[in-house]
Amino acid sequence: MHDPLFTPVKIGKLSLKNRILMPAMHMNMCRNFIVTDQLAEFYAERARGGAGLISVGYATVDELSGQPGNIGAHDDRFLPGLTRLAETIKTGGAATCVQLNHAGRYNHSFFLGGKKPVAPSPLPSRLTKEIPRELEETEIAQVIEHFAAAARRVQQAGFDAVELLAGTGYLISEFLSPLTNQRQDAYGGSLENRMRFGLEVVAAVKQATGKDYPLLLRINGNDFMPGGIGREELQIFAEKLVAAGADALCINVGWHEAQIPQIVTKVPRGVFAYLARDIRKQVAVPVIASHRINDPTIARQLLAEGFCDLVAMGRALIADPQLPNKAREGREAEIVHCIACAQGCFDNLFKMKAVECLCNPRVGREAKTPVKPTATPQQLLVVGGGAAGMSAAIAAAEQGHVVTLYERSGQLGGQLPLAGAPPGREEFSVLAEDLCRQLAAHQVKTLLNVEVDGALLQQLKPDRLILATGGQPVTPPIPGVDLPHVVQAWELLAGTASAGQQVAIIGGGAVGVETALLLAEQGTLSAEELKFLLVHQAEKPEELYRLATCGSKQITLIEMIDKLGSNFGRSTRWGMLQDIKRYAVEPRTEAKVLEITPTGVRIEQDGQQSEVAADTVVLAVGTSAYNPLQKIAAELQIPCQLVGDAQQPAMVFDAIHQGFAAGREIT
Repeated sequence: MHDPLFTPVKIGKLSLKNRILMPAMHMNMCRNFIVTDQLAEFYAERARGGAGLISVGYATVDELSGQPGNIGAHDDRFLPGLTRLAETIKTGGAATCVQLNHAGRYNHSFFLGGKKPVAPSPLPSRLTKEIPRELEETEIAQVIEHFAAAARRVQQAGFDAVELLAGTGYLISEFLSPLTNQRQDAYGGSLENRMRFGLEVVAAVKQATGKDYPLLLRINGNDFMPGGIGREELQIFAEKLVAAGADALCINVGWHEAQIPQIVTKVPRGVFAYLARDIRKQVAVPVIASHRINDPTIARQLLAEGFCDLVAMGRALIADPQLPNKAREGREAEIVHCIACAQGCFDNLFKMKAVECLCNPRVGREAKTPVKPTATPQQLLVVGGGAAGMSAAIAAAEQGHVVTLYERSGQLGGQLPLAGAPPGREEFSVLAEDLCRQLAAHQVKTLLNVEVDGALLQQLKPDRLILATGGQPVTPPIPGVDLPHVVQAWELLAGTASAGQQVAIIGGGAVGVETALLLAEQGTLSAEELKFLLVHQAEKPEELYRLATCGSKQITLIEMIDKLGSNFGRSTRWGMLQDIKRYAVEPRTEAKVLEITPTGVRIEQDGQQSEVAADTVVLAVGTSAYNPLQKIAAELQIPCQLVGDAQQPAMVFDAIHQGFAAGREIT
């Protein structure tokens, strides 16, 4: 049967074995612009995983274009590292590409030794809070030559193609957008003038590398910046880029400053592919769709329906480098999907750390964590089938140990299904399903509805014991906490309790915010209902928006500190707070709960006492460790390790990584 995902395709004269591109992503694994073992090993594993083309980067074009964690391409001293990286990827079986970029006003003076970043116009960046220096015309010519020189180095290093990043709010798109380009010379004003810089870069790169050397452009389909560039002008830009020499276009979306979510789990799979389809209608070169394509099924659908010629699967191949091979070999059930949590990738970059992955603890540690079959298999008992327990069981079974996992409930996943209950968070439930299938693939014996106690431990006498018994919701010592209208957030997320019309949630951390949004959705239009009414023009768009965001409940979110969602990652928090406002959840921050009454919650805020009316009070004040077997294991002298919330309540990221480490440590 014909599989569009594994049909060969050409970009210029470069033949690719399939339609899967791993797009360039900043990994922050270089040191002083030099390719490290860590970066080479990361890409070696993705190349072996079966991708058709891997683009690395971004890579710098001059000293003002990036920061030391980027791949350096702005000097000949970086050629050995570039050459090594190209050879590594080719040896793994993938074609190779380097993405060149200049950050423009998105760079930080911190990375530039105190020098100001440069831009078309001296307009402040909301991302960096800095005002860049305006490039002079002579400097613009120099930057164009820098792009060309960097492209020559990429070619000399042995890469099969070069790519230019011309979107996302970086320098080329800064010239293109009237938001950031207020010049009055040949590079500003009209659209023709604002396109000039990008087109001259393309022409210079083509001249430097030759007409037969493939050139890809990553451009925006829509900037999603009010007052900036929209679809129509970007389609014109796409046509001009192809006329100037682009051999393929990879369609990106949004700027880093844009207020529309682009990367997080609430973004529907493949939702931005319509932008690639619109551009594909205008050009005669291959077009690549990107963003939230994390599964072969959606990838095939986009190819089959003409949205694109290739698909970019970036974080999907971070989470599971073997995704292409698994899809080609009919093992799609074994794929571990990227859940777009952004906790290990984008959030790590904000922390100045190398990229990691919640779903894949080996990311960035590929050489240090090879699968080494043990010569002395041990009998391992894992108690608890949540994220930590499943991760530990899989890691140990990979190395050849005989693993049995016990779960006291009738369902694996622990808190993952709870995390996947709020709207837009469903991918966490997908992760639970993926881990379940990994258990089966690694022949882990799983027993549900079994409570492990001392007698069973003594009977089984395992060689090793991993306790992943999780946590339990905290019940705070608040007067009235035992009243009948008080419920735990976990009960609502699990669907074992319901809430009335007036709801007060005590605790404005991640669980409190997610519970508020779950309840706020109740009584709103579903996606199916909204589409029906929109297509039939039954109501005006403004009324449909109201019906999609105004539910049946009045919700108040009470938090002791001065902000909500403090334990969300930076990539996620701003969107969640947008939704809190959008769905009219009332926040009460810096509020101390004094008492729960039969009619609500009495609080103190700014020295004033008041009562929040509520017929349901929800507790979302944290988790405490639950590990009743630790002492028993010690008495039975069974080597034991705690992981996940059983050790200390933390995030899913920590649970999976701790479980993985514990499973690997068994030798």
